[in-house]
Amino acid sequence: MEETEKKLIVFDVEGVLLPKKRYLFFEVGRNLKFQDFIRMVFWGLLYELGLISLKAAMKHVFKVFKGFTVDEFLRIFRQVPLMPDAKEVLVELRNDGWKTALISSGLPTFVVQDLAKTLSANYAYGFEPETEEGTLTGDIRGDVLERNGKLQVLTKILNLEEVSLKSCVVVADDRNNASLFLSDVRKIGYNPDFVIRMKADRVITGRLKGILAPIDNEPRQRGSLPSRNEVIRESIHACGLFVPIFSGIIGLYPVALLILMVTLLYVMSELARMEKKNLPIISFITQNAASQAELYEFATAPLFFALGILITLLLFPSPASGAAIVIFALGDSSASIFGGILGRTSIPFNKGKTLEGSIVGFAFAFLGGMFIIGPVMAFVGAITAIAVESLPWPLNDNIVTPVVTGAILTSTLAWF
Repeated sequence: MEETEKKLIVFDVEGVLLPKKRYLFFEVGRNLKFQDFIRMVFWGLLYELGLISLKAAMKHVFKVFKGFTVDEFLRIFRQVPLMPDAKEVLVELRNDGWKTALISSGLPTFVVQDLAKTLSANYAYGFEPETEEGTLTGDIRGDVLERNGKLQVLTKILNLEEVSLKSCVVVADDRNNASLFLSDVRKIGYNPDFVIRMKADRVITGRLKGILAPIDNEPRQRGSLPSRNEVIRESIHACGLFVPIFSGIIGLYPVALLILMVTLLYVMSELARMEKKNLPIISFITQNAASQAELYEFATAPLFFALGILITLLLFPSPASGAAIVIFALGDSSASIFGGILGRTSIPFNKGKTLEGSIVGFAFAFLGGMFIIGPVMAFVGAITAIAVESLPWPLNDNIVTPVVTGAILTSTLAWF
């Protein structure tokens, strides 16, 4: 690409530039009546489950803001921190000659424009809220709410800038942006859901500055040594192998109760952290184990991790449950660490995972399972876990992987 050719990069807003869960559940939630907050969550959940369209969900959700002034809504929005590196990334892109566009289906245009001013972006599009004398009526409209509406907005920008699709990059995190992932566009999934993982050319997790390499068309490089936070995080993950050991010593239900108690404490700690308060010990562990992006959000990964282990422990008999938990704990943590160090070959259908990481994860999973159910069954369990882990799922893989592995091991052991 010649330096003089015009270039455009399009950012989804929520989940890419702004922490999505932080915005919806904390900054917005604390400014709503309880019943209005529940209504907002209800309609959002129906959309996430695919039961209603985005347009229908947003029309219901935004009615809870009837009576808010534009200034009040902006005040709420400005309390939300930007994702780490957001300003630095856009400055670097601008210095390299990129035009930038922010397109959101979940925020009013006046909010996206305010964000664009902060980030010096060139274009800002959201939905159009109806107002009366500066007060929101609760009604909304706009292209971004329609099916393929974001694509209509992108087409408009491309025509204005006279930019070709091959000179355009899209950075997004969820399926609402799938229409933007055209064949000629360079597609980057940032901490993406399962739909975007399948459609993206590259998947980036962690800090936003990771998108700069694929934007510059740099090939995937082997990583460096993991950070201190990554080592702590994956070490905690690997400690899941002690669950079946303790279960054998003190009993199944006491261990299940202990997991529930620790999970509850964790939830309390995260709620406190969102209010800039700390719960002794647990908040300290979270701050030293979470990724940079998670530090700005309610970190849900540990909840899914605990839930996956708890379901597996209670649903399947021993030794299948214990083996599934050990295989999951060792396989997933080792795949993550060594995938970051050695990984260069992305799995085609899930570009957030690497072939090298999966091979190392299989080896550790097999070795761990072999101590509980023998080499043949350990091989079956490890193959199952790594295969399930490598697939893009609509559910969190911290739940799917141990449960599916437990089910396969239970049926296989019963068969033999």
